[in-house]
Amino acid sequence: MRFLIFQLQAPLASWGDTAVGEYRPSQNHPGLSALVGLLGAALGIRREEEAAHAALRDQYAYTVGIQSAGSLLRDYHTAQVPSQAALKKRPHASRRDELAIPGHDLNTILSTRDYRQGAACVVAVEAGETADYSLEQIADALRRPRFTLYLGRKSCPPGAPLYPQVIEAADAEGAFETYLDQIRAELARHSPVPDRPPLEAPRCITRLAWGINATVSMPPDLTTTRKDHPLRRNGWMFGDRAEYVALISQEG
Repeated sequence: MRFLIFQLQAPLASWGDTAVGEYRPSQNHPGLSALVGLLGAALGIRREEEAAHAALRDQYAYTVGIQSAGSLLRDYHTAQVPSQAALKKRPHASRRDELAIPGHDLNTILSTRDYRQGAACVVAVEAGETADYSLEQIADALRRPRFTLYLGRKSCPPGAPLYPQVIEAADAEGAFETYLDQIRAELARHSPVPDRPPLEAPRCITRLAWGINATVSMPPDLTTTRKDHPLRRNGWMFGDRAEYVALISQEG
């Protein structure tokens, strides 16, 4: 089997969960919607191109290797937004245009938003027989993305290169192991730089999470339901999907 493997690390990440009212929670690893959006941004697919997003959803299988869920950061968030009535007959191509209207026409939205600090994971992508893009094409897009990449929210840019690699392996676990060994070998070739902290070796994977059709040999320890199956990207509509999770022992 051929896998595209890349890493996701950032000081802050936010992997959206079902949001009710003013509370915006975060999962501790990216789900299907986040990965489809990330690859779509790298390939230059716009949000209104729903057929292209559906292809990324249906033509590929995804496995996430969680190295660190990170620690929780909760932000009390305020934002000013104009009403739809105030925006009528006013050009508003940017956020600056929206806020240029008189102050008495602005409303304040309050919300609580969760982030994950220091989260890290690796992702395996498998292409189906009818996939529109080869794994090499997606890897090239991740190296030179068309649109800015971020980990869940625009305030969460990647903290390290995604370092995409296409790897041959029997299953996702083997592909992850080969990938992390490649990173360790690459780090070993770099001499320490004076007055700078040494480069950190990649952390071990503690959990695997995958969806249907992914090539994972480990049996799941639990099956959960996530509402992150993108139905309409432009309308932010999502359906339920099954996610399988396996816990990896760190003994020895």
